[in-house]
Amino acid sequence: MSLLEVRDLRLVYPNGHEALKRVSFSAEEGEIVAIIGRSGAGKSTLLRCINGLEKVTEGSIILDGKDITKMSQRELAAERRRIGFVWQEYNLVDRLPALTNVLTGRLGYKSTLAGALGIFDRRERELAVHNLERLNLLHRATQRADKLSGGEKQRVSIARAMTQQPKILLADEPVASLDPELSVQVLSDLARVAREDGVLTLINIHQVELARQFADRIIGLAQGVIVFDGKPEQMTEAVMDRVYRFDKVQA
Repeated sequence: MSLLEVRDLRLVYPNGHEALKRVSFSAEEGEIVAIIGRSGAGKSTLLRCINGLEKVTEGSIILDGKDITKMSQRELAAERRRIGFVWQEYNLVDRLPALTNVLTGRLGYKSTLAGALGIFDRRERELAVHNLERLNLLHRATQRADKLSGGEKQRVSIARAMTQQPKILLADEPVASLDPELSVQVLSDLARVAREDGVLTLINIHQVELARQFADRIIGLAQGVIVFDGKPEQMTEAVMDRVYRFDKVQA
């Protein structure tokens, strides 16, 4: 069995909009998968379903042998400890130092009291320092998050996600707020640490050239339907037309 199996996934919102239409794919440990498509194609919705933030209408999401869609809230909270998420907006606590923000990746493993008091053991602190170091941010460890640049903030958020020691890493437009040069640097760092740790990584991204450069595989979504699933070198003009000319998609 693959680490992740998405089977016949549908999500219909209360207003009747069908955001995902029978989406099915599987992905392996250590694989880096870029998900491309127009705004509104269902990319972010798919990631939110995988980490349980959206309740699916039909289908299943099997992660490491467990069905996310059938979990109770308590089970889902426990499972999210091993689902790293990198957000476009960074989601850092501005007043806290970079190192403390990275350590929040361990909160899912702590008791409520230990989390509230910020009690982390030596192993957790060493892990957080290690992740800052390999993202070239150890010199910023004591700097408040609101004093960091956009690229530094996103690398801190990547370090935080990796400090969760995730089974799977989800990144939703992680470089959309960065200039082209920084985008390459940050995505390179993200792909490198994910490969070093053998973490399955799904990246929603608008920049097709970056997807080609860093992903092992590309999935193209249009109107909630997978219209392409293959290697970066298979991304032809005809494929691009299917992905981005959504009016041609037959759902």
